[in-house]
Amino acid sequence: MARQNKAIGQILKEMELVTEANIQEALVHQKSHGGSLGQVLVELGKIAQADLSIALAAQQGMDFVDIDDFADKIDDDVLSKVPPHVAESYNVFPLRFKNRTLQVAISDPEKLSLLDELRFLLPGVDIRAVIADENQIAEYVEKHYGSEDNNMGGSTFTVEEGDDPNDPNKLDIESQANAGPIVTLVNQILHKAIQARAADIHLEPFEKDFKVRMRIDGVLYEMISPPTHLAPVIVSRIKVLSKLNIAETRLPQDGRIELTIAGRPIDLRVSTLPTMWGESCVMRILDRTNVNLNLENVGLRKKELELARALIQKPNGIILVTGPTGSGKTTTLYSALTEINTPDNKIITTEDPVEYNLDGIVQVQIQEEIGLTYSRCLRSILRQDPDVILVGEIRDKETAIIAIEASLTGHLVLSTLHTNDAPSSITRLIDVGIESFLIAATLEAIIAQRLVRRICPHCRETFIPKQEQIEELGLKLEQVKDRKFCYGRGCEHCNNTGYRGRVALYEILLVTDGIRDLILENASTDKLRRQARMDNMKTLREAGISAILDGTTTIEEVVRETLYG
Repeated sequence: MARQNKAIGQILKEMELVTEANIQEALVHQKSHGGSLGQVLVELGKIAQADLSIALAAQQGMDFVDIDDFADKIDDDVLSKVPPHVAESYNVFPLRFKNRTLQVAISDPEKLSLLDELRFLLPGVDIRAVIADENQIAEYVEKHYGSEDNNMGGSTFTVEEGDDPNDPNKLDIESQANAGPIVTLVNQILHKAIQARAADIHLEPFEKDFKVRMRIDGVLYEMISPPTHLAPVIVSRIKVLSKLNIAETRLPQDGRIELTIAGRPIDLRVSTLPTMWGESCVMRILDRTNVNLNLENVGLRKKELELARALIQKPNGIILVTGPTGSGKTTTLYSALTEINTPDNKIITTEDPVEYNLDGIVQVQIQEEIGLTYSRCLRSILRQDPDVILVGEIRDKETAIIAIEASLTGHLVLSTLHTNDAPSSITRLIDVGIESFLIAATLEAIIAQRLVRRICPHCRETFIPKQEQIEELGLKLEQVKDRKFCYGRGCEHCNNTGYRGRVALYEILLVTDGIRDLILENASTDKLRRQARMDNMKTLREAGISAILDGTTTIEEVVRETLYG
């Protein structure tokens, strides 16, 4: 048996599953993309997930088992020892219960905190863990716990008659928020949303109902709603988890929850807002394992990718990424930073909030309540000798001026704006109060973007569009003659929506000599747009049409997200 402190790479080599060359390749990939060495080897196809599980078990001195060998010993008594929400959240499965000892299967020996939770739930029971294949555990959890009653899609929640949380004679709100049934219900909501790849969870109280909705690929879907009178207790549970003041219900609050779901680290950004019928709560889900910060994967086409790479290699200047909230600006910027994150580059970011931790990059969280604003933070950053600076958002003239000063003194500055397209960003900067000659001297490019839903690859089908659909895109029928159009029929992989995932559309405006001349003239947005088109800028609508003809997205998505012109 290997010692506990032996490196996983060494164990895999001793098992003759990888070579030293494989290890070095994985280390290079790990440096750029992060993750554990074992998981990187799985992603690169060097080893199977089951091989990694066996190696991890050996590293920790634990046994590796095949759950199929325990199939005839699994009964209701054994299953009842592990609550459904714990089994689903931690991907843990009970195998045997004998002599007050419960044996459970886990996939990652480093995630032993769940054993402490089981010991808390089962006082007096000795918990022993063994290692099993991650996918096999998930299959058994789904088979034995994944009934209609155990997921949010078909869950029901009842309260004993007279058990009204608003009754002053009952326990205080914090005790109710920590009660077992409420804890289970909130865990079910979180698990269901994360399982469905949701970006946000919305808890909304109204006069006669309490809506629970989740946003998947930019569209809100309603979940089964709990009883209305549980709204304040459920929101209080969220506030307890995010360390907010549960007694304060009159003011908005912001918080954060860090948790692990099925072995994956998840961050939740929590926002509460007082409404007529109680507190509304929205949770932004940041799944660090579900984001691929690679410029090649964000949706840039070949020429756009080459252009973006050339821009971020510039020694100085300002590059702006623009679009509405939720259009993927942060992902694009983080992917750009990952691309240029090399030992010879000092990169500092200032963000509100910091959404993902980037290894090797200095990240600063804006805290306006204590005076740590973008402008104040930027002044200090300039004294830290950076090469590249990311400003989360240019909100005012002061921040814009400091960003311009940074670019004039030899720094590459990346930032965001909230505008409808690339040309209007220039007008916005002038409206903020920036002198046109400063904009012309420092601005290198503006990248506008939108997110559209991808057609589900499992149920994609071709069809012939109607003439009015073609005209909606601003095209004529003869322009797309003999071209294929696609849509998603709907299947179990996409929850019958026809879409799975999203992709960005890009509009890249390069600040050419012609654009600079117009900036100095304080030209209108229309003139700037015409010049950009003459300089071969591809509009968001044109990018959308290309994505339609590629079979990536649908006419409806492009019409919804882009303007003709």
